[in-house]
Amino acid sequence: MHVTATQRFTAYGPSHWAVLAVFLFGAALLVVVGRRHRRTPAARHVSRGFAAALLALQLGALTYTLLSTEWTLADSVPLHLSDLAPFAAAYALWSHARWAYALTYYWCLSLSTQALISPVFVGPDFPHHEFLAFWALHLLVIWAAVYLTWGLGLHPTWRDYRIAVAITAAWAAATMLFNSLTGTNYGYLNRKPDTGSILDPLGPWPWYLLLEAALILTAWALLTWPWTRRSRTS
Repeated sequence: MHVTATQRFTAYGPSHWAVLAVFLFGAALLVVVGRRHRRTPAARHVSRGFAAALLALQLGALTYTLLSTEWTLADSVPLHLSDLAPFAAAYALWSHARWAYALTYYWCLSLSTQALISPVFVGPDFPHHEFLAFWALHLLVIWAAVYLTWGLGLHPTWRDYRIAVAITAAWAAATMLFNSLTGTNYGYLNRKPDTGSILDPLGPWPWYLLLEAALILTAWALLTWPWTRRSRTS
């Protein structure tokens, strides 16, 4: 279906502001629900129901993409961190495994939130299914991190920080190799997005990758430090 310019999503247009409002309301609600049921059997049921819903939505979106007549190698392989984050978040919600929680906490609170501030979505506006799927997946993974941390009370440690850094570095190396072999640009590791993004002020390739890595390492350390400081004080 052809989409005109007036039907396309616009950053900080009415639909974007609506998404931000839904995000804030949903995050607050999940914190309240998580704290109310913390360390009770109900917490397990809510967490696993959340995991099942997130996994079903991600698998449905991937299936739709793979079966689409517009499938291309350039943007249909699930190699973006935004494609992998739902799987990590779903497993973290289901099992509370530390490595999965670490990825959910760091990926979703620092990287997935970029979609809220500087979305690279160039598809059709609300209520198109592509709009709904894009924002549902991004909101759900961030909500998962919020729910697990401020709702259920899981907190990151420096060991979690090291785990997240190691797995992310391995992903970056493998994805850059795939990009080099196929001419793709997953993770925006081989060039910047064609649309404006938060990477624009960081300079040309490969310097923006080094600055991005430094910013991510610093941001993740700042996301870890308050929790570890609180633990030492306690």
